Amino acid sequence: MRKEEKQEIVLALAEQIKSYGNFYITDTAELSVEKVNNIRRKCFEQGIEIKAVKNTLIKKALIEAGVDEEEIFGTLKGASTMMFSEVANAPAKLIKELRKSGEKPLLKAAFIEATAFVGDNQLTALVNLKSKNELIADVIAALESPAKNVISALQSGGNTVAGLVKALEERG
Repeated sequence: MRKEEKQEIVLALAEQIKSYGNFYITDTAELSVEKVNNIRRKCFEQGIEIKAVKNTLIKKALIEAGVDEEEIFGTLKGASTMMFSEVANAPAKLIKELRKSGEKPLLKAAFIEATAFVGDNQLTALVNLKSKNELIADVIAALESPAKNVISALQSGGNTVAGLVKALEERG
């Protein structure tokens, strides 16, 4: 591969890292072609982009994207595959599902919202992470709850101030 081609790959990978904001680096070495194809198919079905990339190119892309994490650089040994997804915990859930039928893929590292997670022992924590949309839904539900209580009290009291006072009195 020519130097120009490598540079193009690095720039494209850096752009993906920036646009997704999170990524996973996994070890899929020694898997059969059939298993790798199965992983690729499941990634496609779940909207996860997967790429096998040389470690030196990953490191250069990370630096280019402004991800200067020595912890992650230390994991770049052996065969590495990168996973990108709009939903931060989707690759972790997929890896956990795939591990039911084998020992791989292993999680080398993940980078979620400017936080590095290094090592396969971080998989459970990543699976349990709430996505941005789930957190927004939790906040909205928490904000809606008091308003629903007031509306409910108003409706049950016949929509009068006296009814509201009576409903609030009964609650207190």
